[in-house]
Amino acid sequence: MLGRMLTRLIDAQGAWARPLGDFNHRWLAALFRPLGPVKDLLHGRWLGHPLHAAATDIPIGILGLVILLDVINQPVAADVALLTGILFMVLSAVSGAADYVDTDGAARVRATVHATVMVVTLVVYLLSLLIRAGSPADRTLPVVLSIIGFLLITVGAYVGGDVAYVLGNMVNRHAFRGSGQKWIKLELGDLGDPLQLPEATPVKAKLGINNLLLVRQGETIHALHEQCAHAGGPLSEGRLVDGCIECPWHGSRFDLATGYARRAPTVYDQPRYEIRRGEAGWEGRRALG
Repeated sequence: MLGRMLTRLIDAQGAWARPLGDFNHRWLAALFRPLGPVKDLLHGRWLGHPLHAAATDIPIGILGLVILLDVINQPVAADVALLTGILFMVLSAVSGAADYVDTDGAARVRATVHATVMVVTLVVYLLSLLIRAGSPADRTLPVVLSIIGFLLITVGAYVGGDVAYVLGNMVNRHAFRGSGQKWIKLELGDLGDPLQLPEATPVKAKLGINNLLLVRQGETIHALHEQCAHAGGPLSEGRLVDGCIECPWHGSRFDLATGYARRAPTVYDQPRYEIRRGEAGWEGRRALG
């Protein structure tokens, strides 16, 4: 019941969050997309995990410690912890902004609410830090501001959790896809023999309940799952770049031979399939590893 009430409250912010999100998306895309490797670093492709989700735990833990240090009357330690928490908040925000560039639809609206709450939180913490820097005799106001800031950061974290867990943003689209080893008939429709496919051209095929991307390079048939691991984009509508297939939605790239992620925003590899000619025709199965 509480969850439904909070969801309605968050969704009610769409009137201002949608246009603000579209505006932010335009200038952040212009800022981040030319950065290439830096954007990959901020997404967390090197980590194999979204960096923003991991980075947010650090400032929340530190800023919780600030309250404890204030309560036990350790002002110097509390102030140092607050400064540290603010720095990690900024670093986390930068990685979140990189993810925001490749966030669409309802997820972008909620991400905008999340970001707005976090910016307000950062302002509250900065104000607390500024007052503390003046070494006031009465520390009641900066301490109260830190408590307010922690309440706000908790709200922001709740909304951010919705972006990931309710709307599936930056979640592996193949997390629950089975890796069965049974060979299944490959359905090519009117395409016929895979060895007759156009050279170096993405083609969509069907293997049971799964759609596959097929690319022929000489006598080799590369096969990956057709749904992009990042946001579900149709890889069969993408283009080939340096031995990779590039998703037409957000530009994620996967190595054709291995399925390994080669360019963010994806931080996950793409499921790879084995293709062979069986007794009853062409068939395929999910490859291990």
